[in-house]
Amino acid sequence: MNLLIIGAPGAGKGTMSKMIVETFNVVHVSTGDMLRQAIKDETEIGKLAKGYIDKGDLVPDSVINDIIVDRLNKDDIKNGFLFDGYPRTVKQAESLAEILKGLGKEINAVINLEVSDDILIKRIEGRRLCPKCGASYNVFFSAPQVEGHCDKCGSSLYIRADDNAETVKNRLVEFRQNTQPVIEYYEKLNLVHNISANADRYVVFDDIKKTLEGIE
Repeated sequence: MNLLIIGAPGAGKGTMSKMIVETFNVVHVSTGDMLRQAIKDETEIGKLAKGYIDKGDLVPDSVINDIIVDRLNKDDIKNGFLFDGYPRTVKQAESLAEILKGLGKEINAVINLEVSDDILIKRIEGRRLCPKCGASYNVFFSAPQVEGHCDKCGSSLYIRADDNAETVKNRLVEFRQNTQPVIEYYEKLNLVHNISANADRYVVFDDIKKTLEGIE
């Protein structure tokens, strides 16, 4: 099964992606991770991408496409994949379709996580992170037992600089402007499954699981 997951910042893409990967035995594919790995490994594509990044430029789609082709040709992809955070534009969606066609593959479903703005803002504004062990909390939904301290290691929690209401609202506007055309592109192909992600993670995943089981 070849899948895409789409959702605004704070919609729970990371959490749902992990649960989908574990349940359906597909490979999680993140263009950001692939880019960082290519740069770390100092591959030819990685060196090319680093050149753009070092100049403060966006890595062009042509380079991203080369990285995707390389990743989708690896053996572990044969059971399926889950793209997270890509495509971000209709042009990228069209490029991905061409890449997959060349490999004899296609997208089977697009999971679109829908969350109300007030919950999205609380999820991000309330986020607290542990710098030592990486644990995450939320003062509104999953607060630590001792305020400001990690339950696991006791370290002081911190707030990311961009985890504030104003930044979140700006990110939501940008997300909807850029992503809505992508959703509409896949809707025309009858691939989009809208999932309400306002509830607890296990309730949300249960809906996703039932949806994907109906596609197999």
